Amino acid sequence: MLVNILNTDFSDKLRKFEIPTCLRVCAGTDGSVTFLLEIMTRHDVNVLTEKQHQVPADESMASLFDINVGNDVNCRVVMLVAGGIPYVYAKSLAPVERMPESVCQDMMRADIPIGKILREHGIETRRDFDTIEIIKGDSLFGCESVLSRSYKIIHNGDVLMWINEQMPVDGRWDL
Repeated sequence: MLVNILNTDFSDKLRKFEIPTCLRVCAGTDGSVTFLLEIMTRHDVNVLTEKQHQVPADESMASLFDINVGNDVNCRVVMLVAGGIPYVYAKSLAPVERMPESVCQDMMRADIPIGKILREHGIETRRDFDTIEIIKGDSLFGCESVLSRSYKIIHNGDVLMWINEQMPVDGRWDL
C-alpha cells in the first residue's frame, strides 16, 4: 500500500497561486530543481555561492535535526543561475555528522547543486514540504513578488538537510 506523504496544505496553496507554469512545476517538485531548470532552460545551472560556513547548532537547529546543541551544522547560501539568469536563491542547513564523508566534501566545494551531489553519491532521499508562500515587495530578484518554499530532505528516516528556496515571480519562467 502506498502512503501519500505530500503535504496537502502545501499542494493546495501552490495550486491557487497565479504564477507561470514552469515556476509552479519547480516549486512543486519533490525532486531536483536544478535538473528541472536545466531541462527547461536548456542551459547548465551554475551555483554562485554567497556564503558557506559551519556553525554550532542552536536549540532550533538541534530540534530540527535531532542533534545536540553545539554540533556542527553546514550553512550554505547560493544562487542558481542558468544562461546568465538567476532563478533560485537557496539557503540550506545540514548537520555535518549526518552526511557521508564524500557528500560532505562535495558540499564544502560549494559549486555543486545539492540535487546533483545526492544523485552522484546514490543517496536515496525524499523531500517533505514545510511551507510555501508568496512574499511581496522583496528586492532579491528585482521583481515585485518572490515564491518562497521550505522543505526537509529525509534520508534513512533522519533529516539530512533543511532548505529554503526563493524564486522570482516574473516573466523569466515563461520558457
